[in-house]
Amino acid sequence: MGTKRTLLLASSALFVAQPVLAQDQAEQVAEATGGATNEGGDVVVTGYRTSLAQARNSKRDATIIKDSISASDIAAFPDLNLAEALQRLPGVAINREAGEGRRISLRGLGPDFTRVQLNGMEVLGNVDSPQDSRGQSTRDRAFDFNLFAAELFNHVDVEKSYQAQQTEGGLAGTVGLFTARPFDYKGSKIALSAQGGSNTLTRDFQPRLTGLISKNWGNFGILVSGAYSRRNTREEGFDTYRWRRNRANGSNISALTAAEQAKINSGDLLFARGNRLSVWDSKQERIGLTSSIQWAPTDKVHVTLDGLYGQFKGDRFETHLASRGGGSSTWLGGGETFAGTVYPNSRVNAIQWNDRNEVTYLDVSGGKASTETRVQNTKNVFKQVVLSGDAELVEGLKFTWLGGVERSRYDMPVNDKFTLEGFGDVISDYRGGTYSLVNTYKFNTADPNFWHAKRLYANNTFQDSAFDNVKGRFDYKFSPDDTISVGGEWRRFANGGYYAEQDNILTSSFVSGKVNANPSAYAQTYTGYSGQDWTIVNFPKMLQTLGIDRSQYLTNKIGVYAVEERTAAGFVQYDWNHILGGIPFRGNIGARYYRTTVTSNGTANVGPVTVRGEYEGVLPAANLIFELNPGLMLRFAASKNINRPALGALAVNGSVTNDNGNVTVSIGNPNLRPYKSNDYNISTEYYFGSVGYVAAALFYKNLDGYISTQTVNNVPYSQTGLPDNLYPGVTGSTVVDSYSRPVNLAKTNLFGIELSGQTDFKFLPAPFDRLGTAVNFTYVDSRLDYSKIYAGSIPTTLEGLSKYNANATLYYQDKAFDARVSANYRSGYIFSASPVLTALGPDQDVTGFEGTVYVDMSAHYSVTRNVQLTLNGINLTNQRERQYSNSTRRLYVVTRSGSTLLGGIRVTF
Repeated sequence: MGTKRTLLLASSALFVAQPVLAQDQAEQVAEATGGATNEGGDVVVTGYRTSLAQARNSKRDATIIKDSISASDIAAFPDLNLAEALQRLPGVAINREAGEGRRISLRGLGPDFTRVQLNGMEVLGNVDSPQDSRGQSTRDRAFDFNLFAAELFNHVDVEKSYQAQQTEGGLAGTVGLFTARPFDYKGSKIALSAQGGSNTLTRDFQPRLTGLISKNWGNFGILVSGAYSRRNTREEGFDTYRWRRNRANGSNISALTAAEQAKINSGDLLFARGNRLSVWDSKQERIGLTSSIQWAPTDKVHVTLDGLYGQFKGDRFETHLASRGGGSSTWLGGGETFAGTVYPNSRVNAIQWNDRNEVTYLDVSGGKASTETRVQNTKNVFKQVVLSGDAELVEGLKFTWLGGVERSRYDMPVNDKFTLEGFGDVISDYRGGTYSLVNTYKFNTADPNFWHAKRLYANNTFQDSAFDNVKGRFDYKFSPDDTISVGGEWRRFANGGYYAEQDNILTSSFVSGKVNANPSAYAQTYTGYSGQDWTIVNFPKMLQTLGIDRSQYLTNKIGVYAVEERTAAGFVQYDWNHILGGIPFRGNIGARYYRTTVTSNGTANVGPVTVRGEYEGVLPAANLIFELNPGLMLRFAASKNINRPALGALAVNGSVTNDNGNVTVSIGNPNLRPYKSNDYNISTEYYFGSVGYVAAALFYKNLDGYISTQTVNNVPYSQTGLPDNLYPGVTGSTVVDSYSRPVNLAKTNLFGIELSGQTDFKFLPAPFDRLGTAVNFTYVDSRLDYSKIYAGSIPTTLEGLSKYNANATLYYQDKAFDARVSANYRSGYIFSASPVLTALGPDQDVTGFEGTVYVDMSAHYSVTRNVQLTLNGINLTNQRERQYSNSTRRLYVVTRSGSTLLGGIRVTF
């Protein structure tokens, strides 16, 4: 039985069994948890069970459908990364970077559809991926959770249904992050945590330090906390850089049979383009600081000032040993004269292919080989200040407000790569299976004299985001069980950036006579994947030896853009808590109006462009809860919601051309409307014991407004929205032969099921009665005909949608010791449905990831009431990430990131 089926069956069995395991006696719970009952007879639980109990109570008491995670103390979050903690919740899936959680998908919708709020205010802070195949330097609305250490937060909510008082947006849902505040603790609080460990691939020392100081003086309190971590990361593996149809392309194929020669010349065969052994290294440093001041001048007025600073730095190194054949597609290719040496055409000695025409074995003499050395320096700085509070103006009338500013800057001043090239004999063998590659080199890949300098590419990238937010609401309680709320909100979001690049620095027009310099003076040997050595470039020595000042090639900023959104919104909402036919019945109903103005500035090929657009709408929402009997709840939710378009689609970067009277326009579209959704939810929940519950939910979304690039012919230039003076001779009445822009076009439906639950195993004999479990399972299905969005694409599941997600945690806790092991399963998903097209046919129709199972553990031992020893293990099985090319699942990238083990101590006063 496969790993996927085993985990799914285990999760389902545990879920079904949990109601049978329920026992409610308070004294038994106290004994099992190592806690006690207080004067009121309530159970006081500690440690991990405290976190489970707090999260469960938050779920039960909510008017909307939501799940929560709570930390029992600072630095006591269930996982070391916020994304990894969130993956334990039903409906949440994550992607990873170097083994660490980066972004989340919620109920089948990708990261761009999940809004993240920090202390009540929307947060945007992009880091990026070091891998091009994962969307490096992408401009979007998604939040990278590896920006902050989990130790800074003590509570996370995932809201899955919508209510009118919530800010519009986030079709998938809203993730609310909350840092610690002084009134969370009584009197004074000091907490210190230190951990250290290493990774099986990097073998470096990885420190993690956390501290918190909180002090209350009656109605006034101050809290500061900080977290610091440093680690080296490594992902290593092999990749193809996609596959491409190719012919002999100048190679000598006379050694092959007539049938083999005919097959090659037909152009039907697909060759792996890179045959690369690859390593991605990074030195990461993360700093986070929070502060909070709370003041309650009276019992009816509360004021909180929160501040957060985050900094994430990464010095990256990437290297590949690859083929660089004809058309950059295989070991195949014609010869060339380089550095005074004439290289003959490569010779194909043997070839094999499978029934999908994919070349699985290729023996070549004199094939073009290369090594690539890439360096990147990245830095992300995030700052936020939020002032919030509430005041009871008169009896029954309460005013709640929030105002905040946020700034995020992402800078990659260095993104350079250097290519060495040589010609040698090699065999590439993919016959071991889909995700296999064995290269046999018949030359010394570590000999610098084998290689010559070929290419130097330099790039820098910058983008920043600004977010300003003011909102407030009045809650009028006109009876003990009825409240009417009216409020408004103003937001300004701005995102801008640019990049600069130069790809031909080594040509004679730039560094005359130095392109052929022998690399020995700046080369070094590197041990890469699977112990294979190859020659790489020492970048500082290379620049010095070749006399290159990279900055002189990066003075011309291109891709300059700036997008600003200003939104005004208002809402009205009615909340109630009554008895209906003898059944407790509570909920809310309301509507929200929004109006957004978009201003987009960019640089077309003919100069700067500014275009404005606007849209508005009304979003009704209702949440109904019936408590059928004590502990048993039935929930209904229905609403409309939106998701604003991607930033890249709103930018007006583009081109206007006039070729002998044939005018073409290709431009972004600030007039794009947001994605829209009609959402329906129904769930039933049963709560028992101190931590136990089981829940089942159905959800359905009708999604409209997916963005596609549309080209129309013979339209007046005035309809493009561009100024008349943008291009000489082009006026509003000029007929545009071809006008391309993104538009809202496609739509689809999404359906899903969630099952979740948690319980103690109190029915087992000691000491097994101190065991417990938390499990969940999610099924989501949705398909979209992407041919309406990307030319040449195919219908498939939504990008980022995994049909199956499952989590299982087994924990043990007594008075001094607790431990837990967690397994997370995510089924495969489409990463991009945008095809790559060539003259001979498509490289790929989609690219995606195979399913994964990640296993993590943690353990804590209380030496005294104030001192605790900790142990964390991440990715214990060294799970591989397998990315495929094309719906036939050809190998694209396979990597592993190693297992990490951290031990430490936590002290509280």
